[in-house]
Amino acid sequence: MRHRDIERQIRDTTDRAGERARHYADDAANTAQNLLERGRRRINERFGKRGKQYGQQLTQAAEDLADEANYHYRRLRRQVSRHPAATVAIIAGTIGAFLLLRRAFRSDDDE
Repeated sequence: MRHRDIERQIRDTTDRAGERARHYADDAANTAQNLLERGRRRINERFGKRGKQYGQQLTQAAEDLADEANYHYRRLRRQVSRHPAATVAIIAGTIGAFLLLRRAFRSDDDE
């Protein structure tokens, strides 16, 4: 009789834990759905009315960023071809400084 009581208590506890897990999962799913819908509404509000204007601004910003990256890439290529030793020294110094800063700001937990 004692063995059956223990089995029943374990089964009841398992059922309650399962119900609770389903309840929490449902709440999490509902919250995620609400956040998704709210985000969609905000995007539609922001881009729906003035979508063309924002689209043009984003396109211009992307073009500017690409032009700037291309300029720096070409400049760096010229520097590397003209001064390879200086470039290696700059890269080595940058890596060394990064490692020193990382070591200086590392917390005791990382060790």
